[in-house]
Amino acid sequence: MIQYTYALILFFTVIICFIASFDKRILFNKHFGSFIKASTIVAIPFIAWDVWFTANGVWWFNTNYTIGINIGGLPLEECLFFIFIPFSCVFTYFCIDKFFKLDWLSGFNNLITFVTIIICSVVALLHYDKIYTLVTAVITIITLIYLHFIARVDWIGKASLIFTILMLGFFPVNGVLTGTGLESPIVNYNPKDFLGIRMLTIPIEDAVYGYTQFLLNLYFFKLFQAKNQSKPIYK
Repeated sequence: MIQYTYALILFFTVIICFIASFDKRILFNKHFGSFIKASTIVAIPFIAWDVWFTANGVWWFNTNYTIGINIGGLPLEECLFFIFIPFSCVFTYFCIDKFFKLDWLSGFNNLITFVTIIICSVVALLHYDKIYTLVTAVITIITLIYLHFIARVDWIGKASLIFTILMLGFFPVNGVLTGTGLESPIVNYNPKDFLGIRMLTIPIEDAVYGYTQFLLNLYFFKLFQAKNQSKPIYK
C-alpha cells in the first residue's frame, strides 16, 4: 500500500470537491471545460520547472511512495498534482465567491500587491544563490505585476483571503508530502537551494509557490469562464 501514498493524497484532496461540483446549488461541473483549459496552460510551465529542478537535484522524490510511472523524470502523481490541487483550490474559490459577498476585499489589492512584491524582491536580492527561493520570488513578482498592473484584475484581495483559508488544507496535504507522519518525505529538498525556513515540515517557498500557482489558475479560469459567459474577467 505504501506505493499508493502520493496517489491517495491526491485522491482524497480532490474527491469531495469533485462530487460537490455536481450539487445543484453549485454546478461547478458546468465550468469543467474552463478549468481544464486553465489548469493545462498553468501546468505546462510549472511541470517544466519541476522537471528542471528534479533533473538538477533541487528536489527529488522518494519512489517508495509512488506507483512507479514516470513522465519526464517526474512521478505520474507529481504531474497530476498540477491538475488535482488547482481543482480543489479553484472550486473552493468558486463556492466562497458564490455564497459570500467579498468584493470589499478589492480595497486591499494595492496593499497586498505592493507588500508581496517588496518582500519577494528583498528575499530574491538577499538569497539569489538559493535557486528555489530565487525562482519562486521572481515568478511571484512577475505574476502580481501582470495581474495587478497589466490585466488589472480586481480579485487579488479576495483570492488572497481564500488562499489563507485554503492553507487549512495545504498543511495536511503538503505536510504529508514533505514528511509529516511518514518515515521519510515523499518530496526531498536540497538544503543549499532554499531558505530552510519550514512551517512544520513544509518549506516556506512551497506556500508562496502554491499562492502563485493558485493566482494563475484563477486568472485563466476566469478568462475562459468570461469568454463562455461574455462577462469581464475582473468580476
